[in-house]
Amino acid sequence: MMGLSRASLSSVEERFNVVAAGADLTALSEDLFAVAGLLDREHGLRRALSDPSRPAEQKAQTARVLLEGKISEAALETTAAAVSARWTRAGDVADALERVAVIAAAAAAEAAGQIDDVEDELFRFGRIVASNGDLRRFLGDAAVTAERKAEFLRSLLGGKVAPVTSLLVVQAVAHPRGRSLETGLAEFGTLVAAQRQRLVAVVRSAVALSDGQKQRLAALLRDSYGRDVHLNVEVDPRVIGGFSVRVGDEIIDTTIAARIEEVRRRLAG
Repeated sequence: MMGLSRASLSSVEERFNVVAAGADLTALSEDLFAVAGLLDREHGLRRALSDPSRPAEQKAQTARVLLEGKISEAALETTAAAVSARWTRAGDVADALERVAVIAAAAAAEAAGQIDDVEDELFRFGRIVASNGDLRRFLGDAAVTAERKAEFLRSLLGGKVAPVTSLLVVQAVAHPRGRSLETGLAEFGTLVAAQRQRLVAVVRSAVALSDGQKQRLAALLRDSYGRDVHLNVEVDPRVIGGFSVRVGDEIIDTTIAARIEEVRRRLAG
């Protein structure tokens, strides 16, 4: 989702926000994921629908003729807006559609009162994969079909996580689009968090934080950043005293290990 023209992405999201009102958001998400996947597979079609030399309405009409009756009207209108926009590279069209697909899924989770669950479950699934070598190898094995991976994940997660979590995990695994699983899940998690204009803070501590500690930390971060912050807490025995917090590219490190390292740097300097 890098390199997107901000103006083009903004126009697609604006159109999406209009047509998504009243739509079945989960179905809309699935349709948009499907179109993004189609453009990833069909290079000739992707080039034709992103060709800046072709009139925008002509590209939109091509998309409508090709997809009408196969996806929802809301998904069709969002796709038409995407192919009508101008992008810096052909792949940006699929990137934009994937982005709004995740936003639609997040909106569905929010409407169901499950957005907090989805954020937590995406994060926890990422940690499970990172710590389970066999699972990681299976999900990353290019010889295993996307369909088999999807079937396995639906069986594994069915009834244990929110439906939107299952949808997003299956998408990240079965259609990685050149990303590692960790990167895909992190990108999806960031978009889910943004649905409620919240930042995501990854907290590493040697021991589990109490609910009171989490609330106080979230309040401090909210005051610092001026926005709500969702905490993803990792218990890491390697952390020596204190805790570290990463928000985007910023790191707040109060651990003893960090202080020792700082002393070492000063002595070496």
